[in-house]
Amino acid sequence: MHRFDLSPLFRSTVGFDRLASLLDTHGRVEEQTSSYPPYNIEKLTDDTYRISMAVAGFGPQDISVVAQPNSLVVTGKITKDASDKTEGKFLHRGIAARAFERRFELADHIAVTNASLEHGLLHVELKREVPEAMKPRIIEIVNAGAPQRLESAH
Repeated sequence: MHRFDLSPLFRSTVGFDRLASLLDTHGRVEEQTSSYPPYNIEKLTDDTYRISMAVAGFGPQDISVVAQPNSLVVTGKITKDASDKTEGKFLHRGIAARAFERRFELADHIAVTNASLEHGLLHVELKREVPEAMKPRIIEIVNAGAPQRLESAH
């Protein structure tokens, strides 16, 4: 894994120190995690996103979606009762139903709005909700130091 020196970036930015720790953490975590279950991240509009995960064999009772500040944790674990309901013995079991935990780092003001399970895909809907106080605003420039014109008494 390559290490990036972000110190030149911090000379001209303010408040992005979280970015450095995020990149460092992501580099360490990416080396340790597996690719199960596979997932897609889609940008639907400028402010909405969707994470889709392939979770064949899992039911809604087997999956936990937990939204925390700046992170989303999706956990799946098939209960013993659900796997014992099959009627025979498997000759080949190609559908992986092993436990998993997938973590996603979310940007500021990204909120989870919905989660649904459809045709073996878990869809988690996300939306950027920037508070009014955080939206850009125009600042009027006042010319406080301008000399005033004096009228002559002629």
